[in-house]
Amino acid sequence: MAKYPFTNEATEYAKELELKIEDISEPILNRAEHRIEEALLDAPVREQLVKEDVEISSFPVAVMMVASTADKLMKRRYALTEAKRAFNLLKEEKRDKILEVKNVFNWKIRPVDDKPPYKFALFFTDYLKNATRIQAKKWKLVNRIVLNGEVYLPKYDTVRLLQEEVRVHIEKKLDVKEKIALPQNVADRVERLKQAFTKQKGKIELEGFPKEVVISAFPPCIKHMYDGITSGHHLSHIGRFTLTAFLTNISMTTEEVVNLYRSLSDFKERLTRYQVEHIAGARGSRTKYIPPRCDTLRTHGVCTGMDEVCRSIRHPLAYYREKMRTIKVKAQ
Repeated sequence: MAKYPFTNEATEYAKELELKIEDISEPILNRAEHRIEEALLDAPVREQLVKEDVEISSFPVAVMMVASTADKLMKRRYALTEAKRAFNLLKEEKRDKILEVKNVFNWKIRPVDDKPPYKFALFFTDYLKNATRIQAKKWKLVNRIVLNGEVYLPKYDTVRLLQEEVRVHIEKKLDVKEKIALPQNVADRVERLKQAFTKQKGKIELEGFPKEVVISAFPPCIKHMYDGITSGHHLSHIGRFTLTAFLTNISMTTEEVVNLYRSLSDFKERLTRYQVEHIAGARGSRTKYIPPRCDTLRTHGVCTGMDEVCRSIRHPLAYYREKMRTIKVKAQ
């Protein structure tokens, strides 16, 4: 339960303790805060247990603290780190322990002994539910051994799918609509974490973009500039910088971005290539630039009008990430 505090048994155990947030002890609060720090501030993720009761109790406290914020990225980051912790522990477990943990998610799975290197056979719907969230060709169903509706998996891949289940499971726990009232001492800890997280939020927002560029996920302002440039229309200086920085950060190559500007009447390849490489961090100070925030783009008249997604984000790259998540969910 201490290793996997998201399990049903750990949840029931924590309920039996009848802990109230205003009465939480200092060791539990400290461990809860450290769990969040590990997720938000790139601190080393602790897999070694401290004290079992502290580990079990600190998890729901940490969940409550993160859920009390309105920061979607903060919530996703925390869920991902807890899932990675579970993955690192599960890959060292024996098969029986893995089968115990999978019960949380009602998987249809059985052990396999006669088809090495495969250790498990997972029903294909449980497989697809999680594999479609992972960006790699090997996770496509056509690249797997499937017999009688079961996908045959080695231990490592089974645990990797469990990581996805844990991540989504914790994200749902964090998706709380009503406002959570925290005691002042706990609220102060949350505020400190939020301030520290804000300082490196831009860096985190850039992580995990797929290599394939999806134009339908562009925010309205970027789509307007992209359509304009492909039609030979000129952009302002900040427009060119914004579009170039956006495209280089979502995995478009320098060559592809340079080719995008070829339709302009004032195109000069040497100058354009230098500017694109500079923004992409391949020249000069080697700093990779990100596009300006939405409020800056509105100030400069680059914003062409907000849609529903725009109203909940503050950066073009955050928009792209959110739309990509929506596209993946609809494809499942």
